[in-house]
Amino acid sequence: MSGAFDFDTPVERRGSDSFKWGRYAGREVLPLWVADMDFASPPEVLAALHARVDHGVFGYGGPTEAVVESVRAALVRDYGWAVEADWLVWLPGLVTGLNVACRALAGPGEAVATAVPVYPPFLSAPVLSERSLVRVPLACREGRWAWDWDALEAVLQADPRPRLLLLCHPHNPVGRAWQREELETLADLCERYDVLVCSDEIHADLQLTPGARHLPFACLEREVARRSVTLMAPSKTYNIPGLSCAFAVVPDGAIRRRFTRAMAGIVPHVNVLGLAACAAAYAHGGPWRSALLDYLRGNRDAVAQAVAALPGMAMTLPEATYLAWIDLREKGLADPAAACEAAGIGLSDGREFGAPGFVRLNFACPRSTLEQALARLARV
Repeated sequence: MSGAFDFDTPVERRGSDSFKWGRYAGREVLPLWVADMDFASPPEVLAALHARVDHGVFGYGGPTEAVVESVRAALVRDYGWAVEADWLVWLPGLVTGLNVACRALAGPGEAVATAVPVYPPFLSAPVLSERSLVRVPLACREGRWAWDWDALEAVLQADPRPRLLLLCHPHNPVGRAWQREELETLADLCERYDVLVCSDEIHADLQLTPGARHLPFACLEREVARRSVTLMAPSKTYNIPGLSCAFAVVPDGAIRRRFTRAMAGIVPHVNVLGLAACAAAYAHGGPWRSALLDYLRGNRDAVAQAVAALPGMAMTLPEATYLAWIDLREKGLADPAAACEAAGIGLSDGREFGAPGFVRLNFACPRSTLEQALARLARV
């Protein structure tokens, strides 16, 4: 329990439509892999969905003024970012946005760069769009993941130079919330080498450092905004990814036209229930989110304490997201994810993120579930 909201009582997801729990149906494996939470969504979101269902008609629909204004107000409230209504491009998901960005902002055969390890669609989207993928390894120094600026600049000035950089901010899976100085260095390099930036900021509202405030990449200055596409959604923060509602913020009109042309005839409209949930989440979900973050901090610290006590395992403390990136390379396992499953805990395989030897653990679950999972992790 965290204040007025109950995060301790498990919600039964076995036998439901859950990808997360369905993967191990019939097996004694606790699933802590895919990035959705095992918590019910905020009461205000549930009430908005009930009201929309009670209306009874689910014809073709789109974002109402109320939905648009809830997003714009949230961006001002949470980040000090004033955006125009026509900057918003609605999407059925962030992965869709990544794929559209690769098609729209890099030409056939051109290069797209991203930092690794990273969320797997960052690696697949360029390839699916027939663009070449260039990986820039992040560096882990003194227990903190960071950019290798020399490696990034070498990639940006190579022939052919990348036309687009896919940025994960906050970064999934390493949990970094990139700071202003880092973002400014990144922006300077991209301007110098004429590279556009598509920034996935879906975990922006999951800051685990008390008092921390997310800084959107596009907020640095007007020129940075002009060269950027920012992808956002309420889905991770309010646990509504299955409602398929996201949006891109594209300040530059020419880039926005390229982006929407790449969507034409392919990308479907956003789910009307997703739009209703989006409006309610941004307008009324603040107290629930604050309570959630307190609970997640406790879970994160429990994971860090458990991993620190286990031989051959290590992790850095995530500053944002509800994901722990655990290094099992010292254990010398041929298949760390399979070894975890054999011990009864289902985690994401680091190979899918471009980093063999690692696993990703989702700690957005009731404390009792996490305690069972950590006991099983000790058996790996």
